[in-house]
Amino acid sequence: MKKFFLLMLCITSVLTANAQKSMVFNLWPKGAITESSDRQDTAKVFVYLPDAKHATGRAVVICPGGAYQFLAMDHEGRDWATFFNKQGIAAIVLKYRMPHGNRKVPVEDAEAAIRLTRSMADVWGVKRDQVGIMGSSAGGHLASVIATQSKGEAAPNFQILFYPVITMEPAFTHQGSMNNLLGKDPHKKSIRQYSSDQQVTRLTPRAFIALSDDDTVVLPANGVNYYVECYRHDVPATLHVYPNGGHGWGYKDSFDHHIELLLDLKAWLNSF
Repeated sequence: MKKFFLLMLCITSVLTANAQKSMVFNLWPKGAITESSDRQDTAKVFVYLPDAKHATGRAVVICPGGAYQFLAMDHEGRDWATFFNKQGIAAIVLKYRMPHGNRKVPVEDAEAAIRLTRSMADVWGVKRDQVGIMGSSAGGHLASVIATQSKGEAAPNFQILFYPVITMEPAFTHQGSMNNLLGKDPHKKSIRQYSSDQQVTRLTPRAFIALSDDDTVVLPANGVNYYVECYRHDVPATLHVYPNGGHGWGYKDSFDHHIELLLDLKAWLNSF
Protein backbone atom coordinates (compact mmCIF):
# COMPACT_ATOMS: atom_id res chain seq x y z
CA MET A 1 0.00 0.00 0.00
CA LYS A 2 2.87 2.39 0.82
CA LYS A 3 4.44 1.75 -2.60
CA PHE A 4 1.06 2.43 -4.19
CA PHE A 5 0.80 5.86 -2.58
CA LEU A 6 4.38 6.70 -3.61
CA LEU A 7 3.54 5.73 -7.19
CA MET A 8 0.48 7.99 -7.13
CA LEU A 9 2.58 10.80 -5.75
CA CYS A 10 4.86 10.58 -8.79
CA ILE A 11 1.94 10.39 -11.21
CA THR A 12 0.13 13.29 -9.58
CA SER A 13 3.18 15.53 -9.74
CA VAL A 14 3.14 15.47 -13.54
CA LEU A 15 -0.60 15.75 -14.09
CA THR A 16 -2.80 18.81 -13.96
CA ALA A 17 -6.43 18.38 -13.03
CA ASN A 18 -9.36 20.73 -13.38
CA ALA A 19 -13.13 20.48 -13.62
CA GLN A 20 -12.84 19.16 -17.19
CA LYS A 21 -9.99 16.74 -16.64
CA SER A 22 -9.56 14.05 -14.03
CA MET A 23 -6.87 11.80 -12.68
CA VAL A 24 -8.00 8.19 -12.50
CA PHE A 25 -6.63 5.66 -10.03
CA ASN A 26 -7.25 1.99 -9.45
CA LEU A 27 -8.22 1.83 -5.79
CA TRP A 28 -6.85 -1.68 -5.21
CA PRO A 29 -3.82 -2.23 -7.49
CA LYS A 30 -2.56 -5.05 -5.24
CA GLY A 31 -5.97 -6.63 -4.80
CA ALA A 32 -8.86 -5.69 -2.53
CA ILE A 33 -9.17 -6.78 1.08
CA THR A 34 -12.49 -8.43 0.25
CA GLU A 35 -12.72 -9.80 -3.28
CA SER A 36 -15.86 -9.27 -5.32
CA SER A 37 -17.59 -12.26 -6.85
CA ASP A 38 -17.24 -10.35 -10.13
CA ARG A 39 -13.50 -10.17 -10.75
CA GLN A 40 -14.02 -7.86 -13.72
CA ASP A 41 -15.56 -5.23 -11.44
CA THR A 42 -12.79 -2.90 -10.23
CA ALA A 43 -12.92 0.07 -7.89
CA LYS A 44 -11.57 3.39 -9.18
CA VAL A 45 -11.51 7.03 -8.19
CA PHE A 46 -11.77 9.98 -10.57
CA VAL A 47 -10.04 12.97 -8.98
CA TYR A 48 -10.99 16.54 -9.96
CA LEU A 49 -8.99 19.28 -8.29
CA PRO A 50 -9.96 22.97 -8.15
CA ASP A 51 -7.69 25.77 -9.26
CA ALA A 52 -5.00 26.05 -6.60
CA LYS A 53 -5.66 29.79 -6.24
CA HIS A 54 -9.23 29.14 -5.09
CA ALA A 55 -8.78 25.83 -3.26
CA THR A 56 -10.27 25.79 0.24
CA GLY A 57 -8.58 22.55 1.30
CA ARG A 58 -11.91 20.78 1.40
CA ALA A 59 -12.64 17.52 -0.47
CA VAL A 60 -15.67 15.32 -0.98
CA VAL A 61 -15.79 11.65 -1.97
CA ILE A 62 -18.84 11.14 -4.19
CA CYS A 63 -20.75 7.83 -4.28
CA PRO A 64 -23.18 7.55 -7.22
CA GLY A 65 -26.36 5.53 -6.83
CA GLY A 66 -27.84 2.62 -8.74
CA ALA A 67 -29.48 0.26 -6.23
CA TYR A 68 -26.12 -1.47 -5.61
CA GLN A 69 -26.60 -2.99 -9.08
CA PHE A 70 -25.06 -0.35 -11.36
CA LEU A 71 -23.69 3.18 -10.99
CA ALA A 72 -25.08 6.46 -12.35
CA MET A 73 -21.54 7.76 -12.79
CA ASP A 74 -22.43 10.92 -14.69
CA HIS A 75 -25.37 12.85 -13.23
CA GLU A 76 -24.80 11.48 -9.70
CA GLY A 77 -21.02 11.51 -9.96
CA ARG A 78 -18.76 13.22 -12.47
CA ASP A 79 -21.25 15.96 -13.38
CA TRP A 80 -20.88 17.36 -9.84
CA ALA A 81 -17.14 18.01 -10.24
CA THR A 82 -17.52 21.46 -11.81
CA PHE A 83 -19.86 22.65 -9.05
CA PHE A 84 -17.52 21.56 -6.27
CA ASN A 85 -14.39 22.81 -8.01
CA LYS A 86 -16.02 26.26 -8.34
CA GLN A 87 -16.44 26.21 -4.56
CA GLY A 88 -12.74 25.41 -4.21
CA ILE A 89 -13.51 21.83 -3.24
CA ALA A 90 -11.78 18.73 -4.62
CA ALA A 91 -14.21 16.16 -6.02
CA ILE A 92 -13.24 12.49 -5.79
CA VAL A 93 -15.81 10.41 -7.67
CA LEU A 94 -15.85 6.80 -6.54
CA LYS A 95 -16.62 3.89 -8.81
CA TYR A 96 -17.23 1.33 -6.11
CA ARG A 97 -17.72 -2.37 -6.73
CA MET A 98 -21.14 -3.99 -6.59
CA PRO A 99 -21.73 -6.11 -3.49
CA HIS A 100 -23.68 -9.09 -4.90
CA GLY A 101 -24.83 -9.72 -1.34
CA ASN A 102 -21.43 -9.04 0.27
CA ARG A 103 -21.83 -5.74 2.10
CA LYS A 104 -18.10 -5.46 2.86
CA VAL A 105 -17.21 -4.85 -0.79
CA PRO A 106 -18.61 -1.30 -1.34
CA VAL A 107 -17.95 -0.27 2.26
CA GLU A 108 -14.26 -1.13 1.96
CA ASP A 109 -14.07 0.76 -1.33
CA ALA A 110 -15.59 3.91 0.17
CA GLU A 111 -13.33 3.76 3.21
CA ALA A 112 -10.29 3.26 0.98
CA ALA A 113 -11.27 6.33 -1.08
CA ILE A 114 -11.39 8.50 2.05
CA ARG A 115 -8.08 7.14 3.33
CA LEU A 116 -6.52 7.75 -0.08
CA THR A 117 -7.75 11.35 -0.10
CA ARG A 118 -6.18 11.99 3.30
CA SER A 119 -2.94 10.24 2.34
CA MET A 120 -2.66 12.55 -0.69
CA ALA A 121 -3.63 15.67 1.24
CA ASP A 122 -0.36 17.52 0.73
CA VAL A 123 -0.26 16.71 -2.98
CA TRP A 124 -3.89 17.48 -3.73
CA GLY A 125 -4.07 20.55 -1.48
CA VAL A 126 -6.55 18.94 0.91
CA LYS A 127 -6.88 19.43 4.65
CA ARG A 128 -7.13 16.11 6.44
CA ASP A 129 -9.95 17.35 8.68
CA GLN A 130 -12.03 18.62 5.76
CA VAL A 131 -12.85 15.41 3.89
CA GLY A 132 -16.53 14.67 3.41
CA ILE A 133 -18.62 12.02 1.73
CA MET A 134 -21.62 12.41 -0.56
CA GLY A 135 -24.04 9.93 -2.08
CA SER A 136 -27.29 9.64 -4.00
CA SER A 137 -29.93 6.94 -3.54
CA ALA A 138 -28.06 3.67 -2.80
CA GLY A 139 -24.88 5.76 -2.92
CA GLY A 140 -26.50 7.85 -0.20
CA HIS A 141 -26.94 4.69 1.83
CA LEU A 142 -23.27 3.85 1.38
CA ALA A 143 -22.30 7.39 2.37
CA SER A 144 -24.49 7.24 5.48
CA VAL A 145 -23.00 3.89 6.49
CA ILE A 146 -19.51 5.40 6.25
CA ALA A 147 -20.65 8.52 8.12
CA THR A 148 -22.18 6.58 11.01
CA GLN A 149 -19.85 3.59 11.33
CA SER A 150 -16.39 4.20 9.89
CA LYS A 151 -13.56 5.07 12.25
CA GLY A 152 -10.20 6.81 12.23
CA GLU A 153 -8.79 7.81 8.85
CA ALA A 154 -11.89 6.43 7.10
CA ALA A 155 -14.34 8.62 9.01
CA PRO A 156 -15.65 11.64 7.04
CA ASN A 157 -15.96 15.15 8.45
CA PHE A 158 -19.30 15.91 6.80
CA GLN A 159 -21.92 14.17 4.67
CA ILE A 160 -24.18 15.14 1.78
CA LEU A 161 -27.11 12.84 1.00
CA PHE A 162 -29.50 13.11 -1.95
CA TYR A 163 -32.74 11.10 -1.80
CA PRO A 164 -30.84 8.46 0.21
CA VAL A 165 -31.76 4.89 0.99
CA ILE A 166 -31.26 4.90 4.76
CA THR A 167 -33.08 1.98 6.30
CA MET A 168 -32.99 -1.73 5.54
CA GLU A 169 -36.25 -2.26 7.44
CA PRO A 170 -38.70 -3.94 5.01
CA ALA A 171 -41.50 -1.39 5.50
CA PHE A 172 -39.47 1.56 4.25
CA THR A 173 -36.38 0.30 2.44
CA HIS A 174 -35.71 0.20 -1.27
CA GLN A 175 -36.07 -3.53 -1.81
CA GLY A 176 -33.64 -3.82 -4.70
CA SER A 177 -30.89 -2.02 -2.80
CA MET A 178 -31.41 -4.22 0.24
CA ASN A 179 -31.41 -7.44 -1.78
CA ASN A 180 -28.24 -6.50 -3.62
CA LEU A 181 -26.42 -5.40 -0.48
CA LEU A 182 -27.56 -7.93 2.12
CA GLY A 183 -29.06 -10.75 0.09
CA LYS A 184 -32.73 -11.69 -0.19
CA ASP A 185 -33.04 -13.14 3.33
CA PRO A 186 -30.86 -11.01 5.62
CA HIS A 187 -30.60 -11.56 9.36
CA LYS A 188 -32.26 -9.04 11.65
CA LYS A 189 -28.83 -8.09 12.99
CA SER A 190 -27.68 -7.12 9.49
CA ILE A 191 -30.86 -5.15 8.89
CA ARG A 192 -30.25 -3.14 12.07
CA GLN A 193 -26.56 -2.64 11.36
CA TYR A 194 -27.17 -1.28 7.87
CA SER A 195 -30.14 0.88 8.83
CA SER A 196 -28.20 4.11 9.22
CA ASP A 197 -30.92 5.89 11.15
CA GLN A 198 -30.33 3.32 13.90
CA GLN A 199 -26.58 3.95 13.87
CA VAL A 200 -26.49 7.72 14.41
CA THR A 201 -24.49 8.84 17.46
CA ARG A 202 -23.22 12.16 18.78
CA LEU A 203 -20.03 11.51 16.80
CA THR A 204 -21.85 11.38 13.45
CA PRO A 205 -20.66 14.26 11.22
CA ARG A 206 -22.90 17.14 10.17
CA ALA A 207 -25.32 16.36 7.35
CA PHE A 208 -27.00 17.97 4.35
CA ILE A 209 -30.04 15.94 3.23
CA ALA A 210 -32.13 16.71 0.14
CA LEU A 211 -35.03 14.81 -1.38
CA SER A 212 -38.36 15.20 -3.17
CA ASP A 213 -41.73 14.93 -1.48
CA ASP A 214 -43.10 12.92 -4.42
CA ASP A 215 -40.31 10.30 -4.50
CA THR A 216 -42.01 6.93 -4.93
CA VAL A 217 -38.80 4.95 -5.51
CA VAL A 218 -37.07 5.66 -2.20
CA LEU A 219 -39.67 6.79 0.31
CA PRO A 220 -39.00 10.25 1.80
CA ALA A 221 -39.27 8.69 5.26
CA ASN A 222 -35.72 7.41 4.75
CA GLY A 223 -34.11 10.85 4.67
CA VAL A 224 -36.59 12.40 7.09
CA ASN A 225 -36.02 9.73 9.75
CA TYR A 226 -32.27 10.14 9.36
CA TYR A 227 -32.62 13.87 9.94
CA VAL A 228 -34.73 13.21 13.06
CA GLU A 229 -32.05 10.90 14.46
CA CYS A 230 -29.38 13.51 13.77
CA TYR A 231 -31.52 16.04 15.64
CA ARG A 232 -32.03 13.65 18.56
CA HIS A 233 -28.28 13.11 18.86
CA ASP A 234 -27.33 16.80 18.54
CA VAL A 235 -25.73 16.30 15.13
CA PRO A 236 -25.94 19.51 13.03
CA ALA A 237 -28.14 18.66 10.06
CA THR A 238 -30.25 20.40 7.45
CA LEU A 239 -33.13 18.84 5.53
CA HIS A 240 -34.47 20.15 2.22
CA VAL A 241 -37.68 18.59 0.93
CA TYR A 242 -38.54 19.83 -2.56
CA PRO A 243 -42.22 19.59 -3.55
CA ASN A 244 -41.61 17.60 -6.74
CA GLY A 245 -38.88 15.98 -8.78
CA GLY A 246 -39.31 12.32 -7.98
CA HIS A 247 -36.16 10.25 -7.71
CA GLY A 248 -32.74 10.29 -9.33
CA TRP A 249 -32.33 13.92 -10.37
CA GLY A 250 -28.71 14.27 -9.30
CA TYR A 251 -27.12 17.17 -11.19
CA LYS A 252 -29.71 17.18 -14.00
CA ASP A 253 -30.82 20.70 -14.88
CA SER A 254 -34.19 19.21 -15.86
CA PHE A 255 -34.89 18.93 -12.11
CA ASP A 256 -37.33 21.78 -11.41
CA HIS A 257 -35.42 22.78 -8.28
CA HIS A 258 -31.90 22.39 -9.69
CA ILE A 259 -30.83 26.01 -9.14
CA GLU A 260 -32.46 26.09 -5.72
CA LEU A 261 -30.61 22.89 -4.79
CA LEU A 262 -27.25 24.34 -5.83
CA LEU A 263 -27.88 27.53 -3.85
CA ASP A 264 -28.98 25.56 -0.80
CA LEU A 265 -25.93 23.31 -0.96
CA LYS A 266 -23.55 26.22 -1.54
CA ALA A 267 -24.99 28.09 1.45
CA TRP A 268 -24.62 25.00 3.63
CA LEU A 269 -21.01 24.45 2.56
CA ASN A 270 -20.25 28.08 3.40
CA SER A 271 -21.83 27.75 6.85
CA PHE A 272 -18.97 25.81 8.45
